[in-house]
Amino acid sequence: MQKKLTVTIDEEVYEGLHKVIGPRKISRFIEELVRPHVTKKDIYAGYKEMAADEVRESEALEWAELTFGDVN
Repeated sequence: MQKKLTVTIDEEVYEGLHKVIGPRKISRFIEELVRPHVTKKDIYAGYKEMAADEVRESEALEWAELTFGDVN
C-alpha cells in the first residue's frame, strides 16, 4: 500500500530532480534512495531472494565475465 507524502525542498533541487530524473519518476527515485535507511530487511534474506532469481543471476554472471577482461 502506498501513502502520499508532501515534502518541501529548495526550488533549485526540485528543478534538478525534474530535469535529471524526470517529472513522473521523482517519487520512485526518492523512495529507492531512502528505503535502505529506514527499513530493516534482513540482508541475508535479500541475498537469498536475489540468488533465487535465475535470470538476474545469469545476467550478473555474464556481466562479471565480460568485465573480467577489463582488469588485465
